[in-house]
Amino acid sequence: MKLLLKLVYQPYKWIVVVPFMLIITMVLGLICIAVGAVFTQDAANVLAVFWSRLACAIVPVKVVLTGKKNYNRSRSYVVVANHQSMVDIPVIHGFMGLHIKWVMKQELRKIPVFGTACHFLGCIFIDRSHRDAAIHSIRQAKKRLSSNASVLFFAEGTRTRDGQVRPFKKGAFVFAREIGLPILPVTIKNSYQLLPPDSLDLVPGRVEIIVHRPVYILPGDAARLEDTVEAIRNTIAAPLSE
Repeated sequence: MKLLLKLVYQPYKWIVVVPFMLIITMVLGLICIAVGAVFTQDAANVLAVFWSRLACAIVPVKVVLTGKKNYNRSRSYVVVANHQSMVDIPVIHGFMGLHIKWVMKQELRKIPVFGTACHFLGCIFIDRSHRDAAIHSIRQAKKRLSSNASVLFFAEGTRTRDGQVRPFKKGAFVFAREIGLPILPVTIKNSYQLLPPDSLDLVPGRVEIIVHRPVYILPGDAARLEDTVEAIRNTIAAPLSE
């Protein structure tokens, strides 16, 4: 059945989805740049949410959000999520209701329109090849975050290649400790099946966002931080085996 769905979906993907995504990314990206330059990051964020929901609607991707009681949309968090697919981006940005600022690799800044739009959204670009430079970029970004901004980290550092949750990097957790915000663990489930990494095998389907209870990172030694990172990783990974 899945193979039949994929075959039937291919003409629609290439004739409708791909051109539509290119057009709305270009048009809304340019508007986002203008809005961000004249007004605020949060004003530009409205356009990013609109883009995300349009992207999910055209595929289509049905998004199911559970754990709404575990967070307050008017608060700020350091959101830590697993990373299964490029589908994760519109799903998270469009449906969690937070003012999300993404932590992304420096190379994405060079993409025409997209990179500039992300800058005006308040996204944080880091050089992943130089740890000290990455930490400096994150610390500098704290100074220009709006009061209700949430910063999102894909703690694995890259997309999974086999559907399994990879070891977490500690950057998100150190950042949360420094800035005094709680970690909000999030599990993204099933996006790997919709668009596997390093492929264009997009299919429609259902993605579940599972929001867990916030965790505060307390000052302490390296061993305590390691234990906290591993505990949060286990929390995020657990629903994927159900």
